[in-house]
Amino acid sequence: MGDQLRIACGVFAAINYEDQPVFPYIYWGLRAQNHRGHQSHGFLTYSDGKFHVHRSLDLVPKIKTSAIHEWFGRLPGHVGVGNVRYTTSGKTDEESLIKGTQPVTASKDGLKLAISFNGNVVNTFQLRKEINVEFPGFSYECDADLICYKLLIERLKGHDLASVAKTCMKEVDGAFSVAGVTQDGEFFAFKDPHGIRPLCAGHSKNDSIFAFSSETVSLDINGLERDFELQPGEFVKVSKNGFERQRLVDNGRKAFCAFEFAYFARPDSRFDDKYVYEIREEFGRTLVRENPDVVRNADMILSVPETGDDSALGVHEESGLRWERASRRHRYVTERAFLLLNKDRQSTIDRKINILAPKINGKRVIVTEDSIVRGDTTKVIVEKLRRMGARKVYLFVTFPRIVGPCLYGIDMATYGQLIGSKHKTEEIAEIIKADAVCYQSIEGLVNAIGFTRDQLCLACVTGEYPTPLAQKIADVMKKKFLEGHEETGRLYEIEDAIQSS
Repeated sequence: MGDQLRIACGVFAAINYEDQPVFPYIYWGLRAQNHRGHQSHGFLTYSDGKFHVHRSLDLVPKIKTSAIHEWFGRLPGHVGVGNVRYTTSGKTDEESLIKGTQPVTASKDGLKLAISFNGNVVNTFQLRKEINVEFPGFSYECDADLICYKLLIERLKGHDLASVAKTCMKEVDGAFSVAGVTQDGEFFAFKDPHGIRPLCAGHSKNDSIFAFSSETVSLDINGLERDFELQPGEFVKVSKNGFERQRLVDNGRKAFCAFEFAYFARPDSRFDDKYVYEIREEFGRTLVRENPDVVRNADMILSVPETGDDSALGVHEESGLRWERASRRHRYVTERAFLLLNKDRQSTIDRKINILAPKINGKRVIVTEDSIVRGDTTKVIVEKLRRMGARKVYLFVTFPRIVGPCLYGIDMATYGQLIGSKHKTEEIAEIIKADAVCYQSIEGLVNAIGFTRDQLCLACVTGEYPTPLAQKIADVMKKKFLEGHEETGRLYEIEDAIQSS
């Protein structure tokens, strides 16, 4: 469950060269990615030189049959971009959330840009100062605005799309996967030089529709074929002839977010040639091989639904222990723990998962979990198992112990909120009242994913950040944290941290 973590957002964008409305593809693409962003959603289409936008809070809505023509009238055009979002930067009051909803636009002197963005910008103060020179009074509620205005400023200098994307790649520290459209209907996408956040491309069998998506499930739901995952530092422009690919920046190292495999991505999504669920099953097998003594002392396996399900199957296959399907998620209890008052948080977490007490009473239980971040959710689950009579509770955690914040689009941006930054594994077990906490090793994680270690971003478990400013900020704030200084917010939003680095 990842302690109810938030990721920045999900991107889906498409163009339809049959001159049919693109909105249905954007809509279904975002519905398939709603797990990546529950706070807000937005659609933007392009027609006759104009952008047509709809933005709103909450999940992507169901559309009644009677309202379909109204939506088509509101969002005409054959090309568009969409976004589902969680906030990992900016304020979280309702007004700020509405202002920060993507896609975002920027315009000046007849030039216009619209983008959908997934990631997080680290050098926000530097970019804001630069943008304010051209756009006095500029303010923002979402990092996508920084990227969009940075691109527009470079366009105002007369540079083409590839050149402005290259400048962005070189001058923005952070993670960014971007899809966009210009005032002339040019359709494009690009990734940061480390390729930290996902973005793939696909097309229809008749070569009339081309799309970009954070996950392959959005291609699947639209009947599109996956073509490729954008490479780090790659820029892609779309024409009727298909994808025109350019590798603009090659820094020699890919750093794809390892947490996508453990928690964020849907299990039926595919990165490169592997489905996520297959990798999670291997996580489970690895945990068995790494913890044989615990396995010998256990009676059964229980998963924390739903991201613990695939690893539970792997534990079952490797160990021979029965996977008891006695834990189920209440499908329509959708409240997120981070949106609740403290007094309501535990009761809601408790109610979201139904555990069948007679199945675990008196049993020694291995519980498969994707990650432990703050520890509060996991503690509630362990306490519930104890109340129901579990004799032993062993946690098999697929993601290694998280010891440092993420500055690239996951909302765990301070040391203080991470139980693993303050406590060793044995101490964590004592705090959450488990008999043992068994984290998958970093080596086991890397081998199961199938990438090499230097192809993954493992900053949150190693303290080694792929971009220079992020490393400096994290080092400064870790020193201050260890010295007892209070953390007052997300690291990259604290100007003192920027200046100190």
